[in-house]
Amino acid sequence: MAKATKKILIADDNPHLRKALCRLFENHAFLEICAEAVNGREAVEMAVQMRPDLIILDLSMPVMNGLEAARILNELMPAVPKILFTLHAQALMMADLKTAGIDRVVAKSDMTELIGHSENLVKAA
Repeated sequence: MAKATKKILIADDNPHLRKALCRLFENHAFLEICAEAVNGREAVEMAVQMRPDLIILDLSMPVMNGLEAARILNELMPAVPKILFTLHAQALMMADLKTAGIDRVVAKSDMTELIGHSENLVKAA
């Protein structure tokens, strides 16, 4: 029996990284990118429209950063898991992440780990 496809929203202001993330997930059996956002505000708007099963947010984005977007998204859709995908993983305070509703932090240097974390979070949701 095939697993139902789970939709992922990615938000990162770097177009090359967004493209790399799309490539990373393009051949996955049940995870697919449903939308791409270039800042936190756009991520919130697209999440409301697209109703993704998982949201991957960059920390440092213009207009609204990933942590601010996560706080809003956590109020709007608390059951949807959120991954903070960042260059600054070591500098983050765990308390800030929990209050923002972040389920995992993945360093951009560990991009290959993103698939496993994504699978685990959508299976648990």
